[in-house]
Amino acid sequence: MATCPECDAEIDVDSDDLEEMEIGDPWSCDACGSSLRVAGVKPLEFDGDDEDEDDEDEDDDETAEADGDDDLDDDDEDEDGDGGGDWDE
Repeated sequence: MATCPECDAEIDVDSDDLEEMEIGDPWSCDACGSSLRVAGVKPLEFDGDDEDEDDEDEDDDETAEADGDDDLDDDDEDEDGDGGGDWDE
């Protein structure tokens, strides 16, 4: 019998479900409602579902990339010979 990594409740899995389970499959804890992922099948183990956190990290990366693209546009203008525009000589 497996336990929830969030609330330590025992997770009862039907034998038919157990036969079809694969690592990475989503699961929900009946006791606390946490979203879980199958971490191991023999023995059955669950981990917290970090997918939401991963999505937030990807959004942050995309924002950083978008900011970086703006910098590239500024550099392109400098290469075109405008002298950078902000330099005092």
